[in-house]
Amino acid sequence: MDARDLPEIIDIHTHFMPQRVLDKVWAYFDSAGPLLGRAWPITYREDEGSRLATLRALGVRAFTSLNYAHRPGMAQWLNDWSSEFAAQHDDVLHSATFYPEPGAADYTAAAIEAGARIFKAHVQVGDYSLADPLLDDVWPVLERSRTPIVMHAGNGPAPGRFTGPESVRDLLQRHPGLVLVIAHMGMPDYGDFLDICAEHPDVRLDTTMAFTDFTEETSPFPRERLDDLAALGDRVLFGSDFPNIPYPYEHAVDAVRGLGLGGEWERKVLHDNAARLFEISAAQV
Repeated sequence: MDARDLPEIIDIHTHFMPQRVLDKVWAYFDSAGPLLGRAWPITYREDEGSRLATLRALGVRAFTSLNYAHRPGMAQWLNDWSSEFAAQHDDVLHSATFYPEPGAADYTAAAIEAGARIFKAHVQVGDYSLADPLLDDVWPVLERSRTPIVMHAGNGPAPGRFTGPESVRDLLQRHPGLVLVIAHMGMPDYGDFLDICAEHPDVRLDTTMAFTDFTEETSPFPRERLDDLAALGDRVLFGSDFPNIPYPYEHAVDAVRGLGLGGEWERKVLHDNAARLFEISAAQV
């Protein structure tokens, strides 16, 4: 697909990080062959300015930075970086993160006060339980503010100690007002997370890496659930995982459009649902 053929896109799952953090992420994927069972080349291993230019040239009108912490003492620093990054770029959705540690509720509230519009929780990389007592005061802050949380809680591409749909079900039982966006469609447990989304009106799914040739080889989306996916068309959002993807960006868009669920469904997923969730008007970004 030529970039000129792409529709207007809002991408809620992109990563912009301090370079030394991004270098470590790239090193993980470079060395993760034995863990993941195959190579994972980084297609957009470019400097920050080139990566920004790439997204804009592809017609992505708004996108995130989605930093995430994997140890105590890291989240606040990442939030400060993300706040400055968003202030420098009008088309970036101000992103933030948190980690189970003393003071997490305070810096989460401070990030929201400073304008954070989306949070990232990475259960697999962070290696923490959603029921960790150190998060007990964080969830109510996010619940009251209605700030969306992109949550990687699925068992793909490799399971963690605390990943899986039941941990999310338990969290929603305790905090039903959370606005969750389940990353990667919850792969490989697509069906469980489709059911969770159907049961909870404030839960959404993002398409990050789902439906692509790369993912379909090992974690194919169950075609018998396409009707359910179509029915949830108002609560599916496009995500790419740019720049850490092993194929061209256009392929991620092609994969969504290739499901054959219709032009209206595609427009909602690629743009309109995120525009509504983040109140992005036609005049913005």
